[in-house]
Parts: sequence; C-alpha cells; structure tokens
Amino acid sequence: MDILTTLLGAGGFLWSLAFFILAIGIIVFVHEYGHYIVGRWTGIHAEVFSLGFGPVLVNRTDRRGTRWQIAAIPLGGFVKFLSDSDAASGKDASAMAGLSANKKRHTMHGAPLWARSATVAAGPIFNFILAIAVYWGLILWTGVATDRPVVGAVASLPGAVQTLEPGDQVLSINGMATPDLETYLDVARDLPAAPSVEYRVLRNGGETVVSAAHPMPPLVASVQLKSAALAAGLEEGDVILAANGQPVTVFAELPPIVEGLAGVPVPLTIWRADDSGSVKVFDITITPNRRDLPKAEGGFETRWLIGLTGGLVFEPEVRRPGLFEALGLAGQNAWFAGVTSLSGLWNVVTGTISSCNISGPIGMAQVMGQAATQGLDYYITMLAVMSLGIGLINLFPIPVLDGGHLVFHAYEAVFRRPPPDGAMKVLMTIGLAIVLGFMAYALTNDVTCP
Repeated sequence: MDILTTLLGAGGFLWSLAFFILAIGIIVFVHEYGHYIVGRWTGIHAEVFSLGFGPVLVNRTDRRGTRWQIAAIPLGGFVKFLSDSDAASGKDASAMAGLSANKKRHTMHGAPLWARSATVAAGPIFNFILAIAVYWGLILWTGVATDRPVVGAVASLPGAVQTLEPGDQVLSINGMATPDLETYLDVARDLPAAPSVEYRVLRNGGETVVSAAHPMPPLVASVQLKSAALAAGLEEGDVILAANGQPVTVFAELPPIVEGLAGVPVPLTIWRADDSGSVKVFDITITPNRRDLPKAEGGFETRWLIGLTGGLVFEPEVRRPGLFEALGLAGQNAWFAGVTSLSGLWNVVTGTISSCNISGPIGMAQVMGQAATQGLDYYITMLAVMSLGIGLINLFPIPVLDGGHLVFHAYEAVFRRPPPDGAMKVLMTIGLAIVLGFMAYALTNDVTCP
C-alpha cells in the first residue's frame, strides 16, 4: 500500500491539511524564490524572504543581509525588497528619500525598469517552470505508450481466462486491422458490447488467434478527486458488474445509465480482487454530482457524473522517451492544463458553468489529501496543476498581484514616469479588496458547494 494512503487513512483531515500545506509551501517557495533570485541577479536587494504570513516562527539572516523566515499562516509568502513599505512592494517614500543614488539602485523602486519587470515576472515564470518540471519527471518515470498496440500488463477481470499475454502485438480485433495504437483504440470504441472478442496477435514471431475480454471492459482505471465514487470507496481496478439493475458489459454502457437517472442515486454491483487474489462482490449506491467538463473543441458541458474513468483489457506497453521528447510532452500537458484553467474561470465569470468550480483553501486541502490517497503520481500531478494556477492568477492585472505591478511598469514604459504615488496607494487598496473578496468567495464555496 502507498505510504501516502496509509497516512491519510490514519489521520483523515489533519493529514489532508498537512499534504496541502506541504504542496502550497513548495509552490510558494518556488514562486518567491523566483522573485528573490532574479532580483539578486539584477542588483535589487531583498531584506526579507518569508514563507507564510503573520507571527514569525523561525528566522535567520544570511551573509547578504536577507532575513529568511517561516511564519505561522502557511497560505502564501513574500519577498520584501529594500525600500518596500509592505509585502506587496508598496513604495516607502520616506525610506527612499534617505538613500544615496547608489543605494537607490539596489531598491525595487530605484532599479531600472527592466530589472524591476524581470524580478516581478520571475515569480509566475518559476511556477510554470515547476509545473513543466513535474510533468517532465512524471513522463520520464512512467514512460509513454508505444505506437503499436503491444500488451503490457493484462487486467484482472471476473470470470475471464486471460489468453492475452504480455508482449503480444494485437494485429486485429474481430477481423478489423489495428496497425497502430490509435487505430486499436478507435476500433475498440466502435465494437458492440460483448463479453469477449477475437484477437489476432503476433506472439513469439508467429500469428495466433485468441478469444479474450472486450478491449474496453467495465473496469475502473481511475477514481477522480472530489467525486461521488471516491466518497463511496471505489478503487482503481474495480469492475462494474451492474448499474441500476442493468448488467454492464463494457464501460461505455455506464455513463448513459447514470445520465438517464438525472441525479437519482445509482445502485452499483462491484467486483473487486485484492493483491492476495481474493475476490469479493458487493453492492453500493452512489449519488451522482453535477459537474462541468471541458470539451475537446473548447468550452464546457454540464453532466451528471460519479467520477470514474474506464480502463482497457490490457495496459499498452510503454517506452522511455528521450529527454527532449519528454520535455515537449510536458510542455503540452502544462499548456493544456493552463488553457483549461483559464477557460474554466472565464466560464464561471460569464455564468456558463457553476461558480462551485472555484475552490478555496478548504477545497484545495481536500483535493490534495484525496490526491495523496491515490498515490504519489496523483499528488505531484495536482502539485503541478496548483503551481500553474497560482502562476496564472498572479499574472492577472490586479494591483497587489504581479500582473498589476507589470501593468504599472507598462504605464511607466509608455509615459516615461511611474504612476503617481497617491494613485498607486488607491489602486493597491482596491486590488487588495478584490483579492480578499475573491478569497472570501472561494472560502464560501468550500462550505456551501457539494
């Protein structure tokens, strides 16, 4: 059993909170370190590097005069540069007035515009780098499916004598050629429901025909976070034998049954085999949740879901990609996650989808705790998603956020002077009110949304 799963089972919400704090701590540290290190490279002196807000728990000052500290409220952090009046890099005019020209060069407000802009932008950029690095590591660790439909691990299914063997290359299914993995999946999706189908495989240099389970049996490949299925205790590897009293032969038969009940609780019959080989069959009832899902062509659709994804009769053989191929795939994953996040937020703002898609710290803690129960790969994947989200939010053009500072820098670049100090203070106050209001709204969602 995964050590994270063991810990979550022992501590419940407290462990969920701990895994959330660990994730947010990593993300915030990377974000603030981006500000710090680029500021240092460009000659801007950091007085304080804080992980967390509020009362300081521990601190030390390094040889460059920067105080590194951990504070009591672990929901953010900041870097306070020389001449900053606060954690949001407001200008301390009185402190600036007492500095020499050389000293002002090392302040956030006296450094050249390019240095200030680079320092501000570095925080979100480092969040994006963290996300891509996580995806990159996962791809190198897990590998990618080969182009050919070659059998890797064969699934454990009820009443099935598995005639497929690791290393088999599937040449056709029910007479339909499957020259590559993409075609294999297309053929599998179009097959009618049946307990078994005919596979022609290449095995040990020769061709043979075997009968095995449907390529897409009612097998649970994964259980989604914050889902009805996870709350009900369904697990990866479970097999759905029946739904609402109807036998389920292939996974594609399950969603229409759930959708057809339109939110009414769904009785399921589950087959489960454990690591020791013992098998049990049991009944549970799951109440679907209304969820907004991204569509391939863009936008979202609202559906009734229990939170399961279907698996294959076998896991395709994987190969280890090269470093640059894996990096390209990691970039694609990060791009898709970022676009989906922004699209989701836009659809919430326009009222296309439910505002319950916005979560606050309680919801995020729940997600990270549940991700930990699913294994280390789930947990660090969610860490990457959170890092992307925090990087994107910080680029919003709202005063007090990094994006707001970059807007001020753009104003200065165009008009050859910074915005007036009085206007800056008003705008920063408005920005802080917007951010606090958004946080309160998200926290309300944590309490009121299912």
